[in-house]
Amino acid sequence: MKRIRIGSGAGYSGDRLEPAIELAEQGDIDYLIFECLAERTIALAQRARKEDPGAGYDPLLAERMRAVLPLCREKGIRIVTNMGAANPLAAAAMVRDIARSMNLHGLRIAAVVGDDVLDTVRAGDYIDDTGEPVKRLGERLLSANAYLGAQPLVDALAQGADVVITGRAADPALVLAPLIHEFGWAMDDWERLGQGTLAGHLLECAGQITGGYFADPGHKDVAGLARLGFPIGEVAEDGSVVITKVAGSGGQVTAATCKEQLLYEIHDPRAYLTPDVVADFSGVQVTELGPDRVQVSGATGHPRPETLKVSIGYVDSYIGEGQMSYAGPGALARARLALSIVEERLAIIGVQASELRYDLIGVNAMHRDRLPAAHPEPYEVRIRVAGRTDSLREAVRIANEVETLYTCGPAGGGGAFKSAKDIVAVRSILLPREAVKPSVHIEESGHAVT
Repeated sequence: MKRIRIGSGAGYSGDRLEPAIELAEQGDIDYLIFECLAERTIALAQRARKEDPGAGYDPLLAERMRAVLPLCREKGIRIVTNMGAANPLAAAAMVRDIARSMNLHGLRIAAVVGDDVLDTVRAGDYIDDTGEPVKRLGERLLSANAYLGAQPLVDALAQGADVVITGRAADPALVLAPLIHEFGWAMDDWERLGQGTLAGHLLECAGQITGGYFADPGHKDVAGLARLGFPIGEVAEDGSVVITKVAGSGGQVTAATCKEQLLYEIHDPRAYLTPDVVADFSGVQVTELGPDRVQVSGATGHPRPETLKVSIGYVDSYIGEGQMSYAGPGALARARLALSIVEERLAIIGVQASELRYDLIGVNAMHRDRLPAAHPEPYEVRIRVAGRTDSLREAVRIANEVETLYTCGPAGGGGAFKSAKDIVAVRSILLPREAVKPSVHIEESGHAVT
């Protein structure tokens, strides 16, 4: 049975570079994927593109491509990534220029576009997932990007692309597209699309499935995390997948690591909604075949949804934040006094905030007052005051009041930090499929072609 080996080179925008190089050098892979795009990431990228039409793609794109392009060209490895973010065309042009500078002539780079539906959303009457009309956001609306499925990526591969760069696409589609292309799966073969989506879901977060996010000292010990190996999926033509990693790399692949990743971000394992299929993971079986080799199979699927999810980015409000540290005997009492001073000061100067938080980091910042009665008093503690406001000016005033504790607060404060910035938030709507029209643009490292 034909098998394809797919390596996961990144699970988020700032992920490590070395594991991807290791995959290209030693992984004997056919495809290398980089999944780097979160919901807020693309909203921030859209804002960057508005300020500079040549910007808006992943900031580590150039570094990653310089590191892996020569290896992938030499070994015939094809790259699929969503590092195009808000500007796949500019991203593809940059990769083309990098390839030329490295004398990698004849490399074909595909930009998948069409996920940006901001104009469509602005022109329509849509209700978001909070029940509010999108039009109420007005000028605060920054971005609207539809989750594309695998088809335009398959089209790019069919046109001979060595590198496929997309913007917003469903994370599993980065893996599903190569499988459809290589195995010739039909776009209504729901069982295989469901199994391929499972493979994509297992691989999309990179080091999470090889022990990174899994590790918990004393309960789930994982060796070699400083040189964690990223996963490889050996996918067979029937859709079954074996998860493994480069021999000798850090981390581990076990039934437990695979099960945790299987459940990650899955609201309903019987109906995992994607643009390509409604996947059903309820019958999945996980079997350890040997050290760092786990087979996962048994997924199926049902016809895809009639609509596409659209992630909307908007300026929600502003946040002012200040922090200060206290240490030594009585640190907790001094920290509590510091918070009470700031709380009183914000009332005196009349700061307008819709929400305020007063945190003792290391004491109550995560679980508030739900602490064990015997919780020990810390030797050091850091205070944090944060407030949500409707203007940058009010946010600045909150941050400044924490900094004044240097001279106006209790003894021993140090390490002050303050910031004031806008908050980019996300909501979702659904669009009819026909309203989203993806397309593929090909660049070649020798010259541009249509």
